[in-house]
Amino acid sequence: MPLFRRAIATTVPLALSALLLTGCGSDDGGGGSSANGRIEGEISFQTWNLRANFKDYFNELIEKFENRYPDVEVKWLDQPAENYAEKLSADAGSGDLPDVVNVSPDLAYPLAKAGLLMNLDKSEASARFKGEYTPEAWRGNALPGLDGTYAFPWYLNTGPLFYNKALFRKAGLDPEKPPKSFDELFAHANAMAKTSDGKVATLAGTPTVEDFGRYGVRLTDADATEFTYNEPKGVELLTRYKELYDNGGLDSQALTMTPEKAGQRFLEQKVAINPGSAHDLETFKRDAPSLYENLGITDAPNNTGKPNMYVMGLAVNERSEHKAAAVAFAHFVTDKENQESFAHEVAIFPSTRGSLEKAYWSRDDGSDESRVRVAAARMLKGAVNYTPVVMSDEMKTVLQNEVAKALQGRKSPQDALDDAVEQSNKLLRQS
Repeated sequence: MPLFRRAIATTVPLALSALLLTGCGSDDGGGGSSANGRIEGEISFQTWNLRANFKDYFNELIEKFENRYPDVEVKWLDQPAENYAEKLSADAGSGDLPDVVNVSPDLAYPLAKAGLLMNLDKSEASARFKGEYTPEAWRGNALPGLDGTYAFPWYLNTGPLFYNKALFRKAGLDPEKPPKSFDELFAHANAMAKTSDGKVATLAGTPTVEDFGRYGVRLTDADATEFTYNEPKGVELLTRYKELYDNGGLDSQALTMTPEKAGQRFLEQKVAINPGSAHDLETFKRDAPSLYENLGITDAPNNTGKPNMYVMGLAVNERSEHKAAAVAFAHFVTDKENQESFAHEVAIFPSTRGSLEKAYWSRDDGSDESRVRVAAARMLKGAVNYTPVVMSDEMKTVLQNEVAKALQGRKSPQDALDDAVEQSNKLLRQS
């Protein structure tokens, strides 16, 4: 996948909709060969926009696997980032879904719902590997209403927050105690807005569905058949953001803020807290040395005790003609040795048990890259993926637009969220 992707549309395109209407379900027993059979045959392996930067890595990985299993031949396919969901849908509709396919939970969901992905919890051939992965990662690939995990956990990602200690000091706040809960966040933001006379905001952007999740809002029902974030706790969060927007704790440009603009506002020290990366640290060192010298790193505030994470997996085609080989290869790519190796190639995190306890992810060696890596790795303990697997980009835009109306005072927080839920549930029923 694009390694720093936030989300992709999760609507069920036409080809998959047709499969669903024919009655194919996740519990139909599937097809293809036995996962407990002989490890042999030619299998296809599809990644998501990885060939350009990691061609040598994957070629060597495949060669290593084929040497271990000489009766297997792996054909590597790689698809561009654009229209990946549509490509998966087209392959599924034509019966050409690869044997092993790179998916995130939102992309796995419609495929699994159509009975096209192997339920790893239901087969001894795959379930026996569950203990090799962190509980968070295995749960992160479980799909609501489908009773199981449908992809081997691959790599994880999360993002720390940067905060400006100098701005904290000016506001009379302890620079060594960044906010951990939303109560603390709003208290800090109100204090900073007051002491700076509205010239310094604490936050740059409006709340997303992840913020609602971290606040403790119930986002959907148990089977993800309808959205529920208009419950009282959701209204409470949006009401507090409205108050923050009115008093200057939320940047005045928040309604049109992009990640790039937010980063620039933080660089200019007009915003006190913002997501960041090791690359940003290099920029701060060069362009804003006073900010660099006063930079703190923390995780995003939450009321649940569970940080947010992004998860990626490798799913096995339920109808694969060589399912035993596909399971063996998906497990091989995601085993501890190979996950750790890949995570040294790029800034991602392995999902295998014990990996994040190793020095590379647990000890700060003084470099900017290490500083961010260790901080982020620490957050993955107990982390969850808050974004509902059924929430498409269109549904996220609906929420964003209704949130904006509430912040502008054009609707009450309750009415805005009621309308967002109504529109999103309508889209969900159409998918």
